Amino acid sequence: MAIKISKKIKGYTVASADDKTKPAIPVAPEAEEHLELPKAEVIQMHEKVERPDVLIGSTYKIKSPLFEHALYTTINDIVLNPGTEYELRRPFEIFINSKNMDHFQWIVALTRIMSAVFRKGGDVTFLVEEMKAVFDPRGGYFKAGGVYMPSIVAEIGAVVEDHLKMIGMIVDPEMSLEQKKLIAEKRAQYDARAKKKATPAEPAPSRRKPGSGVATNAASDATPLTDDLAGAGAESASADDDILTITSEGSFPASASMCGKCNAKSVIIMDGCATCLNCGYSKCG
Repeated sequence: MAIKISKKIKGYTVASADDKTKPAIPVAPEAEEHLELPKAEVIQMHEKVERPDVLIGSTYKIKSPLFEHALYTTINDIVLNPGTEYELRRPFEIFINSKNMDHFQWIVALTRIMSAVFRKGGDVTFLVEEMKAVFDPRGGYFKAGGVYMPSIVAEIGAVVEDHLKMIGMIVDPEMSLEQKKLIAEKRAQYDARAKKKATPAEPAPSRRKPGSGVATNAASDATPLTDDLAGAGAESASADDDILTITSEGSFPASASMCGKCNAKSVIIMDGCATCLNCGYSKCG
């Protein structure tokens, strides 16, 4: 005989011949409610999430030598599951404003596409790598701090990367203790070498001419000695500039070259090995 089950099956047991003779024990409605496990209503980012009336965000100023006027990039975030342990802050939209209207079309297209990707949810960090890989055929430029930017789009990507790091979507891996120790050693070696160059050379011992009370240098003419001292002073001033440059925060020696990993002009040659004083990258391993 077929029996229609109209309720959800929450459990079952195999009945034996002895169980058929026993009366069935009814389950109280209160007990059925306790059998249901509580479910956490976690809201994830997706296209159907409605935009609230108020969003929090940040505005970043981009001053490029390619543009006469600065670009102001605003990224607004939405807070999901506020007040709970699942609270998340995710990017929702991006705007770029500037007095320069020459590139208005591609800027509007770029911001609309990026905003659509933000609202779709998921891993949106791939935008950073795609944008930072855009190169300008006319050449890039160095922004403040000595970091090379291959294009204005790449700098916009760097701004998005900084914002995603701030809200916790991108975790910047910290340098290991070995890398920090290597950078500290290279800085100390470079500082010591620069100070050694800054020390003026000692003059040659003087001698008296026979029958004369005038003391002269080992060289017959005193003019080269003056020139040498002037050259040593100039070298000393140059070395002092390097010392001040390397010890100042966020700056590197003027003779440093660009790092292929972090795009900062912070690579120096020490003991025949190129080492970056910013990220610790070294060709010697």
